[in-house]
Amino acid sequence: MKRKQTTQKIMLYLLMIFISVITVGPFLITLFMALKSPGESIYGTIYPTDPTLVNFTDSFSKANFGLYFLNTFIVTAIAIPLNLLFCSLAAYPLARMDFRGRGVVLSLIIATMMVPFQLYMAPLFQLAGELGLRNSYIGLVVMQVATAFGIYLMRQAYLRIPKELEESAYLDGANRFQVWYRVALPLVKPTLVTLAIFTFMGTWGDYLWPLLNSTESSMYTLSIGLAQLSQNFDGSNLKLISAASILTTIPTLILFMALQKYFISGATDGAVKG
Repeated sequence: MKRKQTTQKIMLYLLMIFISVITVGPFLITLFMALKSPGESIYGTIYPTDPTLVNFTDSFSKANFGLYFLNTFIVTAIAIPLNLLFCSLAAYPLARMDFRGRGVVLSLIIATMMVPFQLYMAPLFQLAGELGLRNSYIGLVVMQVATAFGIYLMRQAYLRIPKELEESAYLDGANRFQVWYRVALPLVKPTLVTLAIFTFMGTWGDYLWPLLNSTESSMYTLSIGLAQLSQNFDGSNLKLISAASILTTIPTLILFMALQKYFISGATDGAVKG
């Protein structure tokens, strides 16, 4: 019996090592490529023989990544609080208020998650032009202001709150908005953090909508900047592209590591049956 348990543990560890290599391996190879000096061959050893940070600095001086970082940061900083606000407000009535057609509204919201963006990007692009939203931060943010996934996730979180807590607040004289703001919202903090992380990743790495809505290079985001960098440089500049890719990934890794305890607990809220 003991030998069987030992064998199972060994197999489990080997499986974990294999998954880790597949997951982390490409990132490490990209990092090693970014650390290679300009004179070092990209087809030589995997590890850099003379590590340097010159490729990271060149990505800002030669590829204008400072501007792309600024644009992406501004768009993300606007998108996250707006998405949290509107998704929280839209989800609360679907979880706690009884009104005619609530099930239909929820079904329609969930149904929009199944429609690919490519099906409605043409009319959305035309609408953005008619409203004067092209080449603007507001135009880049509009796709992340409220999402069906965020509304559904927040609704599931509200369903976990005992109704007795809200009823006690009503007895103390609180109105519906105060109950939402002072009672319900603090209790779904892990889900709010989870939604913030998803919004950050969706906005930070978004490519198709910024590509459609931005016709001027001054409004390019990091994803478009990376694509342009890959097109404008040949294979010899793979080290520069690798450095830019690492710089683009670092903020997401930092955010996830800092908030992962909230992310794990908040992600389970969506598993509650409504």
